[in-house]
Amino acid sequence: MWDGKDYPDKKSALDVAQKYKKDGFETEVFEEEKKYYIFTRRVVEEVIVEGQPTI
Repeated sequence: MWDGKDYPDKKSALDVAQKYKKDGFETEVFEEEKKYYIFTRRVVEEVIVEGQPTI
C-alpha cells in the first residue's frame, strides 16, 4: 500500500522506509518522474475478536 506521500530524493525515502521496516513492514521504494514513493505491506499474524457474536 502506498504511504500517501512523495519524497523529493532517494535518501529521504530510504530513511522513512527504514522506519517502516523497524515497525515490521515490508517496503519497496520506487522512482517515477524524479519523485520517490514508498509502498509497504505487513502480514496479519493474529486476529483478536472482542465482544459477543451477532446473529
